[in-house]
Parts: sequence; C-alpha cells; structure tokens
Amino acid sequence: MELKLTAYQTEISTWVNDYGDRLYAWALHKSSNEQIAQDLVQETFLSAYQHIENFKRGSSPKTWLFSILKNKIIDHFRQVARNKMMLLEDSFPWFDEDENWRKEFRPQPWLHADGNLLDDPEFEKALSHCMNGLPSAWAACVQLKYLDEKNSEEICQQLNITTSNLWQILHRAKLSLRNCLEKNWFKS
Repeated sequence: MELKLTAYQTEISTWVNDYGDRLYAWALHKSSNEQIAQDLVQETFLSAYQHIENFKRGSSPKTWLFSILKNKIIDHFRQVARNKMMLLEDSFPWFDEDENWRKEFRPQPWLHADGNLLDDPEFEKALSHCMNGLPSAWAACVQLKYLDEKNSEEICQQLNITTSNLWQILHRAKLSLRNCLEKNWFKS
C-alpha cells in the first residue's frame, strides 16, 4: 500500500528538515534540557500541522514556527511554576481540611518580642535570612507591603498580579517567615 502525503504534510516535512535543528537549538538554550527541548520542538511541529490553515504566509515559515515555539516554551515554564506552587502548598501543612490551625503548628506568642524588633540588628539579620529563603515573588510582596509600605493596588500593578493572588502570597509568606523566625530567632 502506497502512502500519499498531503500538501500540508509535505510542507511540514520540509520545515522539519529546514528549521528543526535551529528550533531545537533555541529550545535547548531556553530549557537547558535535551528532552524538554525535543518535546517542545515536537509540540511546535504538531501545532503547526494542526493549525497550518491559519498560517497566513505573510511571514516566513521560520518566523511562524519560532513564534509557536516561543509560546510552547512560555507554556512549559508556566506549568513548571504551577507545579512548584502546588508543591509549596503541600509543604505548608499548618492547617487541617477545615482550614483551622493544627494544634502542633498553632502560632505561639513571641515572649521576647518587645515591639521594637526592627531596631535590633540581630533580628534584622534573622529577618533578612528568612526573607532570602522565600520564593522571589513572595519576598517582593512582603518587601513592598510591609517594609516599603506600598498599598495593594500599587503592588498588584507593579508585580502584575491580582489582589486575591497578592493576599494569598502574603498569607503564605507570613506563615513561612514566622516558621523561619521561630527556628532562627525566637528559640525556646
């Protein structure tokens, strides 16, 4: 049985030969992982094949393919970030299924806190250490909200996040900071 290729299949096959290596090199540069780069290029050509009727031919196939690849790379890193956020959520077991504090994680009063902690160089060092341990987006939110005293609207605009996302990040960051400070500053 002889397999006849459609015009689109022939065109895609030509593009694989002409641009595959360059697309792979770019994907590898962006991902630093051979398997991920191969997958991204494969997804690029699959998407090009599925949407070839949308290719207006006002640009070169190379430009169109790199545009598809760029979006595939962005999607990949969004998914990676989403997965990391889910892992981070799982690493904060402070609440039960009803969102109440678990007894063993319930915050205790800081006996040594006298209200002037930010004037204490040792506390400032511990806080800086704990802030450096936060994910960069969390640290930025805490810095802007509590240390730079920016309002929520300014922070959301500057970081390009929603208000609900800001409050979720601040909540998680405060929990993480409290945990870190209890281990590194307020030792029993």
